[in-house]
Amino acid sequence: MQWIEIDKSALVSNISQFRRLVGEKTKLLAVVKANAYGHGLGLVSQIALEAGVDWLGVNSVEEGVFLRRQEVKCPILILGYTPLNKLHEAVSNQLHLTVYNFETLDKLARVCQNLQQKAYLNLKIETGTYRQGIRAEDLLPFTEKANRYPQLVLEGISSHFANIEDTTDHSYAQQQLENFRSILNFLERHKVNIPLKHMSCTAAAILFPETYFKLVRIGIGMYGLWPSRETYLSSLLKHKNLLKLKPVLSWKARVAQIKKVPKDSFIGYGCTYRTNRLTELAVLPVGYYDGYRRHLSNSGYVLIKGQRAPVRGRVAMNFIIVDITDIAGVRLEEEAVLIGQSGQETITADYLASLMGTINYEVVTSIGAHLPRLVV
Repeated sequence: MQWIEIDKSALVSNISQFRRLVGEKTKLLAVVKANAYGHGLGLVSQIALEAGVDWLGVNSVEEGVFLRRQEVKCPILILGYTPLNKLHEAVSNQLHLTVYNFETLDKLARVCQNLQQKAYLNLKIETGTYRQGIRAEDLLPFTEKANRYPQLVLEGISSHFANIEDTTDHSYAQQQLENFRSILNFLERHKVNIPLKHMSCTAAAILFPETYFKLVRIGIGMYGLWPSRETYLSSLLKHKNLLKLKPVLSWKARVAQIKKVPKDSFIGYGCTYRTNRLTELAVLPVGYYDGYRRHLSNSGYVLIKGQRAPVRGRVAMNFIIVDITDIAGVRLEEEAVLIGQSGQETITADYLASLMGTINYEVVTSIGAHLPRLVV
């Protein structure tokens, strides 16, 4: 009774625009972590590879193994933390690792020796986000320790911006970029050669070509969503040709019941909405379990027959109730659009994010993985 539609042509168009932006010589990594930002890990990865991306980026061993079982052959980089007890599974599935703990090196060396395989490491460097990352003072001892093990290959070195999406003043991002370059120069002076350098996310790819290095990681932009209003504005201010990003995801459901209720009726849990006229309601089998947040109680709307149907009452675990009094001809199992277009009306992830006091990332990644994803 509800499903997600993935627009293949939109996804391919977005990837193609980033490919033109970064050029053919720069590797393109599609970030498909968190169930491909809610869009469906397996199907998005396949489309992205067909569209010409070089690498895939996941958060966990589990996501990487899932792709290997789907017969994905390209390099897959685990961007998140790999627990020590999962290193064997990661190496045996030829997953590339983001590393920053000395303990990981010791365990990896033993795992590789047992498997008689090599492990490909991407060092995460601390440049000012203070999340994952090796401190500058620990970097040389870290690389020296890694190089003592012939099974460990220092393949890449990366970092991540802290606020590049949150402001039009990119002085802190520039400082982080300089920190990254200083670290690269430091390693070069000490004869440490790490070939694959990468720091660019979607916002950096759009705004700062100097961040491209050898590989660019595209996440939210690949799905047709701008990282933020500030990124959009910064792109305008820099007089750059704006990317024509197309949202990839639509979320739809079918009406489960239609009923008329009299004036002064209380709707839903907590009696938070009271009708002021004879009202016709539609019940939709969608709730916060599916990712339709309670913040949208009495504030969101869905689209039915190209018109807005306001949410009345609280969002429940498995149901919402919408007002269809002014929409003629609604029938049982009529299509309702929660995100996407119906007629001339559109509901975007950005709009829902504004109602919920959050960001478009959270809206799409919160959509339940249990819902079917269909390529259209």
